[in-house]
Amino acid sequence: MKNLRKFSVLALVLALVFAFTACGGSGGDEAAESSEDKTIKVAASPTPHAEILNSVKDKLAEDGWTLEVIEFDDYVQPNVATSEGDVDANYFQHVPYLNQYNEENGTELVAVGNVHYEALGVYKGTKDSFDALENGDKIGVPNDVTNEARALNLLADNGLITLKEGVGLEATKTDIVDNPKGIEIVELEAATIPASLPDLALGVINANYALGAGKTADDAVAFEAEDSEAAETMVNVIVVNKGNEETEKTKALVAAVQSDDVKAFIEEKYNGIVKAKF
Repeated sequence: MKNLRKFSVLALVLALVFAFTACGGSGGDEAAESSEDKTIKVAASPTPHAEILNSVKDKLAEDGWTLEVIEFDDYVQPNVATSEGDVDANYFQHVPYLNQYNEENGTELVAVGNVHYEALGVYKGTKDSFDALENGDKIGVPNDVTNEARALNLLADNGLITLKEGVGLEATKTDIVDNPKGIEIVELEAATIPASLPDLALGVINANYALGAGKTADDAVAFEAEDSEAAETMVNVIVVNKGNEETEKTKALVAAVQSDDVKAFIEEKYNGIVKAKF
């Protein structure tokens, strides 16, 4: 019995030691997870979104965060990566496009912070002005719903076409009621329009793709007005999955991007093509 009691006590001591060691191991795992959780992964278009994000890397690092920017060249994969949890956030789109994407894909992505507005521009192709246009000339426009509507409104504002009254940012080609110059509207994937300019009289290009192609304000014949409906509606935003609006990662990212330093960076680098909206 005495030996049995000694054995029982020894077993108890060993069990406690094992439990303590296991707890210590768990703490190590938690520390590793905590360290890993200090990385903020953001999907973004290369220009200007990734450039703007990269400008705040050092600021976030000062606060203990590592910012990892993952670049995409299209308007679909960043939302896929966000909704599937491969990244913590994305930054490439405006709210109307986000709403359209959610509706079509059954996702629950939400905007958590305004950052900037990109003026849609009409850029020179084979022609260098509206006056030079001739019957049958082709003008390329983005083929996604929201940006095509913006493009048509921009052409209407410059007298090339007339749209049905009241269609606003829901305009489509079928809403063109007058086309005095007989131009042909060619719907193209937004990213391909800069490379298509040699085959177009003019091209309506999103600012990120224009900048990515090395275009400047001198290459354009017109931009959306700063007080236009589009300028107030098409603000580019940081987006996360629903439920992640108040996480520490989200708060840190939004605070870093919505700063005076970023506002100055945008003004200096993009010369009016991109404007801060916070």
